[in-house]
Amino acid sequence: MEGIKFSETIIIDDKAERVFDFTQDYSNRLKWDTFLKRADLIDGVTNADKGVKAYCVAKNGIGMVTEYVTFNRPRVTAIKMTKGPYMFKSFLGSWTYKELPDNKTEVIFLYSFTLSFPFNLFTKFIKNNLLINVKQRLIDLKHNIENESTKA
Repeated sequence: MEGIKFSETIIIDDKAERVFDFTQDYSNRLKWDTFLKRADLIDGVTNADKGVKAYCVAKNGIGMVTEYVTFNRPRVTAIKMTKGPYMFKSFLGSWTYKELPDNKTEVIFLYSFTLSFPFNLFTKFIKNNLLINVKQRLIDLKHNIENESTKA
């Protein structure tokens, strides 16, 4: 089964370091990530970094354990699924932060996954659902950062 890949991008009016730090601070995660109802670093870890695992649960109840395979502040993070719902054979994600002029940042979410049978029969539906959620998450991230009252 061939993997499915897609990306979404948004421009945020703030510096890359701040956007990166905000998104990777799990105490902020549920403030902006409207796809999730739970987001925790596990194994007693308090800061995201390469090798750190996280447990996230979507609002639909589907949970996944991921591990950071890349953590390069303030440019990129990448995760891979280590334990997740049966529907996914594999799941990878990366977030790239590109510094732009005038203290703006381009944020790019890239997801790549393969589906198990029989879920692969619904590839288009699952991809479109994830794509809609990613677009909304980026919009909510932008809104949260640009309108945060404690903006530095």
